[in-house]
Amino acid sequence: MIFENRFRGQVAIVTGGGSGIGLGIGKRIAQEGGAVILADINEPALAKAQGALGDLPGPVDALRTDVTSEAEVRRLTRIAKEEYGRLDVVVNCAGIVGKTGANIDAYDLASFRQVLDTNLVGSFLITKYAVRAMLPRGYGRILLLASISGKEGNPGMAGYSVSKAGVIGLVKAIGKEIAHTRITVNGLAPALVDTPLLADAADVALDYMTSRIPMGRLGTVEETAAIVCWIVSGEASFNTGAIFDLSGGRATY
Repeated sequence: MIFENRFRGQVAIVTGGGSGIGLGIGKRIAQEGGAVILADINEPALAKAQGALGDLPGPVDALRTDVTSEAEVRRLTRIAKEEYGRLDVVVNCAGIVGKTGANIDAYDLASFRQVLDTNLVGSFLITKYAVRAMLPRGYGRILLLASISGKEGNPGMAGYSVSKAGVIGLVKAIGKEIAHTRITVNGLAPALVDTPLLADAADVALDYMTSRIPMGRLGTVEETAAIVCWIVSGEASFNTGAIFDLSGGRATY
């Protein structure tokens, strides 16, 4: 169900917005009347995404952004405030899987650092500059994409599991840190969601993760966007520092 005006008058940044979950969330917010800035490092995908969302009720802009760059993340939030005068919602979906099917003794340091830089450092920077932009108005919703892997760990995916566990810790710490404001910080921990990101994962890793889902299927982008848009709406006013599961029954704690 689409709520036509839930984000009317609001401005949202969605990173990783060029495809997959980020694009789905950006689409849903724009369908519900919000102005959306899609951010992604992949310029061709970003341009295609912006074009695909051109007929929605809310305006959709796009800005190439590398979430591992503090200067680029700072610019992203600054442009949102300069062009729209406010920033209400930030959803960070930018992330990479990194190596899969690689035991710790075969996991090189460069690959490990790359995953942590994108998934964890990127989440830190997005949160830092989103909070800065939201504090003057005393309102905001920040959602970081974590993973069931960050809760339970997946074998052969040390970089991804560790980075997402770090995202969970970041949500809990900053959610408590700014709980006295009207800015909330929450996380979503999906199991496997059917997106292009899965193309980078080894078959053995995909088989393992799918076998762990009691519903016996992958999640969808639409299901993900639906729960995210509730978390980042004004309705979710008493939730912060929380990690919401989207796991088909895989994790319930």
